[in-house]
Amino acid sequence: MGGVMAKGLCANDEIPLLDQETEPAEFELETSITNHAQDDHTTVKVQRTPPFVILLTLLSTIGGFLFGYDTGVVSGATLPIADKFKLNTFEKELFVSITVGAAAVFAIIGGILNDKIGRKPTTLIASVVFAVGAIVLAAANSKATLLIGRFILGIGIGFASCVIPIYISECSSSHVRGKLVTFFNMSITIGQFISSVTDGLFCYIADGWRYMLGLAAVPAIIQLIGFLFMPESPRYLVKKGKDQLAINILRRLRGVTDVNEEYQAIKTACEEEVKANQLTSDRSIVVRVFTDAAVRRALIIGAALQLFQQITGINTIMYYSATIIRMSGVTNNCTAIWYASVTAFFNFIFTFVGIALVDRVGRRKLFLASLAGVVFSLLFMGISFQLEEKTAPDVTQAYTVVPDECATKFSTCGECTKDPDCGFCFTKTDDGEYVNSTCLSASKDLTSSLYGACSVNSSTQSISTTYTLAYDYCPSPYAWMAVMGMVTYLMSFAPGMGPMPWTINSEIYPLWARSFCNSITTFVNWTFNLLISITFLSLSEAITRQGAFYLYTSFGVIGFIFFFLVLPETRGRTLEEMEALFSGSWFVRSKSRKQLMD
Repeated sequence: MGGVMAKGLCANDEIPLLDQETEPAEFELETSITNHAQDDHTTVKVQRTPPFVILLTLLSTIGGFLFGYDTGVVSGATLPIADKFKLNTFEKELFVSITVGAAAVFAIIGGILNDKIGRKPTTLIASVVFAVGAIVLAAANSKATLLIGRFILGIGIGFASCVIPIYISECSSSHVRGKLVTFFNMSITIGQFISSVTDGLFCYIADGWRYMLGLAAVPAIIQLIGFLFMPESPRYLVKKGKDQLAINILRRLRGVTDVNEEYQAIKTACEEEVKANQLTSDRSIVVRVFTDAAVRRALIIGAALQLFQQITGINTIMYYSATIIRMSGVTNNCTAIWYASVTAFFNFIFTFVGIALVDRVGRRKLFLASLAGVVFSLLFMGISFQLEEKTAPDVTQAYTVVPDECATKFSTCGECTKDPDCGFCFTKTDDGEYVNSTCLSASKDLTSSLYGACSVNSSTQSISTTYTLAYDYCPSPYAWMAVMGMVTYLMSFAPGMGPMPWTINSEIYPLWARSFCNSITTFVNWTFNLLISITFLSLSEAITRQGAFYLYTSFGVIGFIFFFLVLPETRGRTLEEMEALFSGSWFVRSKSRKQLMD
């Protein structure tokens, strides 16, 4: 290929002009540029993505869809499952978190399989696991079977989260790599949104949870069949010495016959890896990673990206969205599920913003802007909870004529609703004041009390006076702020903090360390996903809800400072240029292409 460089029309990336003998199937647009100094014309051909790569990406991201679906569907499915199998609090937490724990462990195993058997076989295994897990859950008739099914799904999620971004990255060319890898995260948000809609549709049906969980087998089977006809990653094939097969696949992926330059770059990287292996044959890959300064720095930054994605509370928002919605006064399960689907929809829609901007403004700017929005949203939500607590109504009546422990234990709504056995009973006047309020023992359906004004048989219930039992929230004029904060959080998170940790991690490691480093960073992601998701309720009780969100806010501020100082721009770099990018000072934010080539 020639050495002339041209500016990309959209992404401002430099695109190498190809030789004249290159087939035109790779291109869709020609632009004439006039050189006024020499009065000649240069034809610039702008690359487009071949349809086969698009098909490959769509089939690959079914794994991301299942990732999102199987983590999102549990929010709605837990409600009817808990009723049917009489799950206690610990069993509910275990039902949700066992999938996350399994994903964390099998992300590591997935990294090993990536290197041992290849990207395609690992994806096929993940498809089978997803289908089996969905079928087990749909047929479950015991608590043990439910947990086994959720554990199996965790295996599939761990494999998919580790292999899919690498596979897409290694099969796509540098000018669209970021955008195509971002489709993986988009597919996760689609899965989360579709799962919430599915929960809403089947919440009205007896044993509808079986359909909620079992339908995940359909896309898994589609991916399994489709991937039988997909190629192995060309970089993996070169690494295994199957050069001619890799060249043929590169031609198919690029839509051109001349792929020599890209092949030679991959070949050179693999040969350098072999030399490095010979020099360090007595050292494990762990030792090599942590003694190579550039790779060590890349791994620290990559792991930090996954860490801060989680400790800024994304799964608090996703897993406990129904709780936040209940604070606005929605008590019906199906209604709460439908409102939760609206928030999931915002998460899905704003992922498209990330796809549009990732190769236009770059990874660094997009991530930092997203993190800034998340910090603001978390602070806003913390303030909303604090305002709700300060304006929470007092208990104005105490029932002493009935054997109700809740009736005399608490003096405010906040104290009352923190007790899982109690609810705050009140009526609201036309002026918006909360009157005739008391704390009462809640019934099993949590919508009425066992005694007093909010009981089903209460003589105080009349046409003119309506009492409401607030079980896990306090009536407040500031409840809308929490919902608004959740929406702005997802609008900020989806374009940058959602996809960028996956996108950047898929492209910053040399071939010899790529699978290992991605498995480590994916393990970090799932470990802190588990930690945050199982501690939010206890953390809220220990330091209050606003305290929990202020803590997440402080994590976000620390993360912004850290990444502002050390996160380089990786847009437009080939996978073979990354080592130079991460060499040198920690505080060098980016290097020009000329510096990298020198």
